[in-house]
Amino acid sequence: MNKFAVFGNPIAHSLSPTIHQRFAEQYSLPISYEKIGPDENDFENALSTFFDDADAVGCNVTAPFKGRALQQADTLNKAAELAGAVNTLYKKDRRLQGFNTDGIGLVADISNQGVELADKKVLLIGAGGAARGAVHPLLEAGVKTLAITNRTMERATQICEEVSVSHCIALDKPGLMSFDADIIINSTSASLHNQLPDLQHISFVKCELAYDMAYSKEPTLFMTYAEKEGATMSADGLGMLVEQAAAAFTIWTEKLPQTRPVIDKLRKR
Repeated sequence: MNKFAVFGNPIAHSLSPTIHQRFAEQYSLPISYEKIGPDENDFENALSTFFDDADAVGCNVTAPFKGRALQQADTLNKAAELAGAVNTLYKKDRRLQGFNTDGIGLVADISNQGVELADKKVLLIGAGGAARGAVHPLLEAGVKTLAITNRTMERATQICEEVSVSHCIALDKPGLMSFDADIIINSTSASLHNQLPDLQHISFVKCELAYDMAYSKEPTLFMTYAEKEGATMSADGLGMLVEQAAAAFTIWTEKLPQTRPVIDKLRKR
């Protein structure tokens, strides 16, 4: 039986085993998928022990180990390189391939909302690991402009310099006031603490979709604020979670799972 796992700390809350078991059921694949929560100083050892098992195929990695997972990978995809973080590892020919599927999940779930990314003006709020993971897939989706804003502008500027394309720009507060985004994405952790990021200079009047990477049973503060300020619609990141898992599942099994039934099932939890 092929073995999979998710590494993180804390990890008890993880929905990954449920999601991947549902994917496997669609193809009648017998798999095992466990949660592994090593101590902060024991991640590398726990990862090595897992992959020493001949049946171990791949794993997901979540906070706080994504950066350290990057160091354990023998090869990286472009999104992982730019993000400086790996959320998916795949053992092939005794080498670990590292991927970041978070941005792929984001792009797929924006499409799920019926919103096109091609030729759109996108504003990404935040310049941490979540934002970095999203940049390459958003650019690949053909956005017209990808603007990044952050409390510390140097971090937003650094991402744009690393990407080095003219339509990826860092925007400070004065710049935000004249930028009418079609899609606004909150990549900060503010919603996890029931707070708002700094939205003072951001206009939602022409916003088709306000997307919060965080998810919860109720609409997040960001979603509520965005719609009150004129956004046509809003969405949280539950679909992104399932879609990034689907991308990992495809890497491991070469099979394309149906995500909609899994998202709907999780919504009802």
